Amino acid sequence: MQRLIYKVCRAAEWQRATSAETYVGSDDDIRDGFIHFSTAEQLTGTLARHFKGQTDLVLISFDPAALGAKLKWEPSRGGQLFPHLYEPLRTAAALSVEPLPVGRDGLHILRKDL
Repeated sequence: MQRLIYKVCRAAEWQRATSAETYVGSDDDIRDGFIHFSTAEQLTGTLARHFKGQTDLVLISFDPAALGAKLKWEPSRGGQLFPHLYEPLRTAAALSVEPLPVGRDGLHILRKDL
């Protein structure tokens, strides 16, 4: 089975992108020049560092092979390789879109099977 990668964004942002069939990224993605993704192993750290306490977020899964040659694996936090997409994202490539509930501690609750 192919390992999936994940994008976290606001639900309304993803809904607008789906209507347009293309996601150009969050303000942070646009500032950095690429769309940020995380692996399953990186999600907890990404959520705690960049999204703690934020409600109305969705977790979107993708097969990295479907994103093409503009997907690059680059060192980031602690030298880990993170997936970065250097072009707009076709929303049709999404495999699933799930809400990200927030616990009382402000941390997001991920499915156990990620």
